[in-house]
Amino acid sequence: MAEKIIVKAEKREELGKNANRRLRASGKIPVVVYGGGTDSVSAAAELKDLAAILRTEAGVNTVFSLDIAGDVNDVIFQDRQIDSLKGRLIHADLRRFAKGEKIEMTVPIHLIGQPEITLEEGAVVSQNLREIKVLCEPAKTPESIDIDISGLTMEHSIHVSDIKVDDGIDINESPETVVASIAVVKEVELEPQIEEGAEPEVVGEEAEATAEDTPAEPEAGE
Repeated sequence: MAEKIIVKAEKREELGKNANRRLRASGKIPVVVYGGGTDSVSAAAELKDLAAILRTEAGVNTVFSLDIAGDVNDVIFQDRQIDSLKGRLIHADLRRFAKGEKIEMTVPIHLIGQPEITLEEGAVVSQNLREIKVLCEPAKTPESIDIDISGLTMEHSIHVSDIKVDDGIDINESPETVVASIAVVKEVELEPQIEEGAEPEVVGEEAEATAEDTPAEPEAGE
C-alpha cells in the first residue's frame, strides 16, 4: 500500500461567491468535509495538492488524510466541480469516514493471461465488464482486480461469482454478470457491389454472344 498522502487545509471563516473567488485567486479552493458521525466543516485547501491526487492512478478512489489545524481525518472525494472552460477543479466535497466503515467503490477489472483458444482463427476474448463495484474500507480499496483468463474456454465464461477478492472486500454486483467470454468472429463473404449506372460484367457464353453481335469496326482506309 502506498504511503498515505496528507493535505493541509484551513477552516473557512468567510463564505459566499466573493470569498470563493478570492480563494481561487490565491491558488486554493473551497472544500466541504462531512460524514464520520460529526458536523460538516467548510475549509480551504491548495488546488495543486488536490489536483495531484486526482491525477494519480487511483484518482477519486484515493484515500488521503486532511489536516485542518491539527485535526486529521481520512477522507475521500465524494463530489467535485470542474470549471467547464479551464478544465480546473474549483470545488470539492470530501467524505470523512470512521474507522472500519465500508463504502461503495468502483474498481477497474484487468484481464491477464491468454487463453489458448484465441490462437484459433476468429476466436477473440470479449470483456463484458470493465469495472466493478465493491464495498470495503477506503484504505483497503484495491487499485484493480486482476483476473487470469488462461483457462477460459468456449463452453465456460467467467462470471462475477468466479472473482476472488481479499478478506474485508465485498463485491456489490450480481453474481451472474458475465465478466469475460470467448467469441468467434465469422467472416462474411460480401457480394460484389455494382456502381449505380454501371453495366454488369458479362462472362462465359453471354460474353461470346455479345462479341458476335457487335459489328466490327472498319479498318483504316476502307
